[in-house]
Amino acid sequence: MDIILNLNAKSYSSDEVLVVAAYSKAGKQKKDPAQLVNSHWSSDLKEAFSAINAAATFTGTAGTKFLFPLASGEMVLAWGLGEKSKLSSESLRKESAKIYSLVSSGHAEAALQLDGFTLKGNLEKTVGIISEAVGMTAYSYDKHKSKKSPCKFKKLFLDSSAAKSKAKKLQAVLDAKKNLTDSIAIARDFVNDPPNIQSSVYYAKEVEKDAKKLKRVKVKILGKPELKKEKMGMFLSVNAGSGFDPRLVHLTYTPAKVTKKTKHVALVGKGLVFDTGGYSLKPAAAMAGMKFDMAGSATVYAAFRAAVLNNAPVKISCFLGMTDNAVNSFATMPDSIVTARNGKTVEVLNTDAEGRLVLGDVLDYACDQKPDCIIDAATLTGAVLIALGTEVCGLMGNDKKLRDNLMKSAAATDEYMWQLPIIEEWRDDMKSNIADLKNIGGSRWGGSAKAAAFLENFVKDDISWAHLDIAGCAGDQGHLPYCPKKGASGLVVRSLEHFIQNA
Repeated sequence: MDIILNLNAKSYSSDEVLVVAAYSKAGKQKKDPAQLVNSHWSSDLKEAFSAINAAATFTGTAGTKFLFPLASGEMVLAWGLGEKSKLSSESLRKESAKIYSLVSSGHAEAALQLDGFTLKGNLEKTVGIISEAVGMTAYSYDKHKSKKSPCKFKKLFLDSSAAKSKAKKLQAVLDAKKNLTDSIAIARDFVNDPPNIQSSVYYAKEVEKDAKKLKRVKVKILGKPELKKEKMGMFLSVNAGSGFDPRLVHLTYTPAKVTKKTKHVALVGKGLVFDTGGYSLKPAAAMAGMKFDMAGSATVYAAFRAAVLNNAPVKISCFLGMTDNAVNSFATMPDSIVTARNGKTVEVLNTDAEGRLVLGDVLDYACDQKPDCIIDAATLTGAVLIALGTEVCGLMGNDKKLRDNLMKSAAATDEYMWQLPIIEEWRDDMKSNIADLKNIGGSRWGGSAKAAAFLENFVKDDISWAHLDIAGCAGDQGHLPYCPKKGASGLVVRSLEHFIQNA
């Protein structure tokens, strides 16, 4: 599906459907009904609309729509956006997603009158939001269906009276957003792929295959022998019961121009392709959906990919720790003590708290690359859902400035992120009586931040670090019209890519 700019438009780009924005304003008295605002419509639209008796009932309030024909044969879809002063970037994103879902269900193309949708006079931002919404909404996952239902919708034209001299800037926005939404689609595919196909070995090969298409990117993959050489005892303990060797995928991007001031951002992702819980076996109801446990790695890879395609001005390293957590006679047993890469010993009291073991060793490895900051993402705890619900990403870390900048990026992209504390009592709770650390706290309370307190032990003191717990928001975000009803959401990718571009 292509999004095509038509600037200095003198006619409608599509002879099928024309989408126009409609607004409303409150009546003069509180009891008076809302009034339609369509002064930005062309005279032929107004004439055709006013000739329809039922048109008097359409007031342009948010969530309403009205369909009417033009004499030339096009159908016009008037989309109510409510009061123009209240239109926000997220409401425009949601409404654009709804528009795409409706017109793509029965048409091959449509033209959207861009000028009427312009957000606070910012045409570039508007084009970005609409293309982002359309790109995310157009996603579908049907690779394992015997009968495919390909979308017949092929073209969305953005008609505008803006001068053609703006074409280069606006096309650059479209291209950047396509890089972003294509990367989100890849992340969603990785998360949605079934575990009987996507082993750690397969997953690493798929990432490598895609990453090799990227310019200025180097790929290094560590297998079991290399992880043993690196003394990643925690990571290997999680993999001990698996029929597949673990993989640590190390990606490096170097921008075209590098100076002493060039920042270096490191991304770390939890890639548990399936989590049974190990000997601390999950109940059957909790087992389904555990293919999602690698969403952290898919999220950071997608952010890395989008940032590379959009020529990020910073160096980026990306580390993906991949394994499954299975059960056999070699699997790590509760009460075991393992040694981390940094030399600390860890008492494994619960083998279902495995993600932090993988992340700990990978974080320590990432620190050796001496980045300016490290951001990890993981579906780490169910506790984050209790604390923040299923829509919000939990944020923890050791650097207030880094946390604040991530919050700013989340706000800029209209994604939900909230900070949780790491307090000294929780650091103490992660200490073991018979080893340096234990992998679960002494109670269920504060589980997300206690997990972060554990991870903190594997980040060198001089490196800024932030931990994103995406267990709630990584899947099933059907309340957002630009996310699938079920399956991987692809959320947080936009926040991370924004952060990297502005680092």
